[in-house]
Amino acid sequence: MRFSVGLGKDGAEKRLEQNGVSRRDFMKFCATTAAVMGMGPAFAPQVAEALTQKRRPSVVYLHLAECTGCSEAVLRTVSPYIDALILDTISLDYHETLMAAAGHAAEEALHEAVNSPEGFVCVVEGGVPTADHGVYGKVAGKSMLEIVEEIVPKAAATICIGTCASYGGVQAAAPNPTKAMGVSKALGGVTTVNLPGCPPNPYNFVGAVVHYLTKGVPELDSGGRPYIFYGESVHDNCPRLKHFNRDEYATSFTSEEARKGYCLYELGCKGPDTYNNCPKVKFNQTNWPVEAGHPCIGCSEPNFWDEMSPFYKPW
Repeated sequence: MRFSVGLGKDGAEKRLEQNGVSRRDFMKFCATTAAVMGMGPAFAPQVAEALTQKRRPSVVYLHLAECTGCSEAVLRTVSPYIDALILDTISLDYHETLMAAAGHAAEEALHEAVNSPEGFVCVVEGGVPTADHGVYGKVAGKSMLEIVEEIVPKAAATICIGTCASYGGVQAAAPNPTKAMGVSKALGGVTTVNLPGCPPNPYNFVGAVVHYLTKGVPELDSGGRPYIFYGESVHDNCPRLKHFNRDEYATSFTSEEARKGYCLYELGCKGPDTYNNCPKVKFNQTNWPVEAGHPCIGCSEPNFWDEMSPFYKPW
């Protein structure tokens, strides 16, 4: 099935088609993205328009102190393959994991992107080591702290993908010898769109990009998270909520109650204190930890690694 002439611009529909993304799959993806953003099906054409605009938005994707799990989550999403879709609707000018260039060529690409008169969107994955002037994390001879200090202020918008970039992540766990922290805190309170999660759902990332392209920066909560994705608790939308209301709890992972899908609160579930849309969106629109039988560990909350552990004991 071919794209209609009016759907895309500047060859966007052709690029998607060449990567096996049919018009039907693309519009289904746009409808899902619209739903994730809290919009109705009627907003899907606007999502499509944003993702196939004439000039693809330039994106500079920085890797700091992290495990690359957020990038992996994006790359492994299917129906359609989100990596092909994203790479063909934005201009990913710098991404250390994905780009073919290396060494001086990679640094030249970064320099050109951040100094382009058309501007760019910065995406950051990973926390910022700040101790001893940032010496504990370097890329191309520059500390990660120097990199964000140089690049983030130049960006039209900065999206922090994952809990590490948003709040510091596991490398910020006590005693935090490298003084790792989130991008906003490292830069003295610079506004960033935080998409925490370990990893976050890729649809939240796409939704944030689309929102920026169509409506500007979304409304953020006190943790810098978009309300449209993080406005409700995991607990309030959990399919096991009915068991919680009946005081029906699993007492162990091998118990009969666990097999019946009872509430995992007694096994340490932090869903009541965690804000994310995991129950609604799921991963690959198929499953998420609690539905698969694992308690929520609160990975989208600031300092979850210290404040919500031990993970398998109730508060």
